[in-house]
Amino acid sequence: MFKIICLKLLSIYQKFISPLKSSVCRFYPSCSEYAYWQFQKKNFFSAFFLTFFRILRCNPFFKGGFDYPKIKKKIISCNFCFKPIYLVRKKFHYFYIPYNDKVFYLVKYIKKDK
Repeated sequence: MFKIICLKLLSIYQKFISPLKSSVCRFYPSCSEYAYWQFQKKNFFSAFFLTFFRILRCNPFFKGGFDYPKIKKKIISCNFCFKPIYLVRKKFHYFYIPYNDKVFYLVKYIKKDK
């Protein structure tokens, strides 16, 4: 229930409040997108703490850069480098990229129109 409330609040923030602000996030994906992915894939408490620490790192004392969420996933065979998963949006593709044994990065690929 808390997870659903947080996902709704994040989507409202991304649609209405975030476009009014300039993009100042030091990381990619942005902190709100990172939080949205964490709440989708993890339980409430771990997603909350990971998002909280990510927001604490979003300041001038940290370098920033690419910081994709790490997702644990059971894999029967790991003979691939990229495994695409297709979600709700048509122009976006999400990939699991292996990090460690049964731990993956969740990466969003934006498909360009020709």
